Amino acid sequence: MHEDELWLTAWFNNHLAGAANSILGLVHMTAQDPARPWENWIVMELLVVAIMMAGAALLRPRLSVEKPGKFQHVMEAFYGFFKNTMEDVGIEHGGKYLGYFGTVFLFILVMNLIGLIPGLESPTMFPAVPLGLALVTFLFYNALGFGHHGPKYLLQFVGPIWWLAPLMIPIEFASHLARPMSLTIRLYANMFAGERVTTTFMSLIHLLVPVLFMGLHVFVAFLQAYIFMILSMIYVKGAISHDH
Repeated sequence: MHEDELWLTAWFNNHLAGAANSILGLVHMTAQDPARPWENWIVMELLVVAIMMAGAALLRPRLSVEKPGKFQHVMEAFYGFFKNTMEDVGIEHGGKYLGYFGTVFLFILVMNLIGLIPGLESPTMFPAVPLGLALVTFLFYNALGFGHHGPKYLLQFVGPIWWLAPLMIPIEFASHLARPMSLTIRLYANMFAGERVTTTFMSLIHLLVPVLFMGLHVFVAFLQAYIFMILSMIYVKGAISHDH
């Protein structure tokens, strides 16, 4: 067992190392240590997925119009929050996108908060996780752009005046390519710093001060999930807009 290996990661490596190596083999990759191929961030992501699936499985059969439970009230509040935020951004008739935005927000939020549980870590403090989310968002809004406009979507990169195209095209392409990096660095840096500060103070002092920093960590967790979601909405709005 490696020194920085979480207990759950150790269990995966002790019992499911063969499965991980088989999956890596399918994409012609090899783990640095084939005997222990599972990384903390991968296991934490899988745990978050399992938690969200369990939450959905518990909520679905209990949905009720007459007697909604507390969990349903919470999720309905989130739904209203997502819908209102999307409308504020300017996305009209965006119900078909709401599932993506809501999933991204809740997925990031749970990943950010899970590090507060002793013995676990926030997977968003590892660069690969924010990068994966950023690339998915990048592909998502560009796919929507092509879906709405077809090849004419590329005209958005030309600019409003045709003779400025030689200048605008490289600027616009550079701007779009920088978006995944911006999303990645913002989420990773904030969660890495927050996790380290909270862990340090919890190890030094065990009373009031750690509680204050845990509260700050929760605030940052919500804030970073919100920023990632609203930037995703803004990118989608720009991609599907007919204003250009």
